[in-house]
Amino acid sequence: MKKKYQNGFFIFGFVVLIIMITQLDFAQVWSGLKNAGYWFFAVLVLWIFIYMFNTASWYIIINGVCSQCEDKKPAKRAVPITWLYKLTVSGFALNYATPGGMMGGVPYRIMELAPRIGTERASSSVILFEMTHIFCHFLFWLASAIVFAFIHPLNFFLTIVIGLTIAFTGLGIWFFIAGYRKGLANRVMNLMRHIPFVKRWATPFVERHREQLDTIDTQIAALHRQNPKIFIGAILLEFSCRIFSALEIYFILLVLMPEVNFVSCVLILAFTSLFANLLFFIPLQLGGREGGFLMSTTTLGFSASAGIFIALIVRIRELVWTSIGLFLIKINKKAEQA
Repeated sequence: MKKKYQNGFFIFGFVVLIIMITQLDFAQVWSGLKNAGYWFFAVLVLWIFIYMFNTASWYIIINGVCSQCEDKKPAKRAVPITWLYKLTVSGFALNYATPGGMMGGVPYRIMELAPRIGTERASSSVILFEMTHIFCHFLFWLASAIVFAFIHPLNFFLTIVIGLTIAFTGLGIWFFIAGYRKGLANRVMNLMRHIPFVKRWATPFVERHREQLDTIDTQIAALHRQNPKIFIGAILLEFSCRIFSALEIYFILLVLMPEVNFVSCVLILAFTSLFANLLFFIPLQLGGREGGFLMSTTTLGFSASAGIFIALIVRIRELVWTSIGLFLIKINKKAEQA
């Protein structure tokens, strides 16, 4: 990636990060960290392994995309998995800091990966990775809604909420399955052509890059047909990542209630992430994440203070890992020369 673009991504993310930090109540942060104690460091370390799951998922997708076209045009350079790990963390840091979520991480990942495997294959692999990442969110939400319906007593309001959640997640799963079969690049870009403000940029972009978008969709569809094991492997890794990340909430709640069970933590994570992602346009999901934790914990019978405590520790963890990801954007010279 050109130095000016790299600096642009870094500066943008850094400015947003500073804005987010200034919104914190530092006395509350310090009190929360003291209460969490060593469990906060367990939460930070946990995400080293969670990002490994994400990296492994993306790695097998990249290998699948490259092997599909190996006889036509080989990749320019190998993709070291350690360098890809750095790119994964940086990409998620930009996602956290960008309104619209992946609007920051996707172009960054494509621009970094393109010099190694070519622009079209980089675009295909990044889009497939994001598709799989979001697809597993929908699977996770659907599975959690069904589990909740079986283990928790439902009143009229909760029945409506669970029904709407199942319908919404089912529609999302259908959309992504269709995208795997036919490609998603053109669908997404055509959708953006009808969004106010964005359509001014999207319309000329689609017209200029129609051939490349068609090629990307062809690669996605062909890979899905010819190598279904790649999709199954990536989905299993990403779905496992969702379950594994519920350990974060489990570690935090152990500070308050040693008798907490892991299934409740999975449900808290599921419904909080669903609520927060419905507010995708907010940088770092500020407010949405906190509100989601408060609603999900009280619904499952925990105290409101437990929800606030979880939200605070998770917010601090996000800020720490966002800082690490932005820092990693600037230390890639050796990887680029490899």
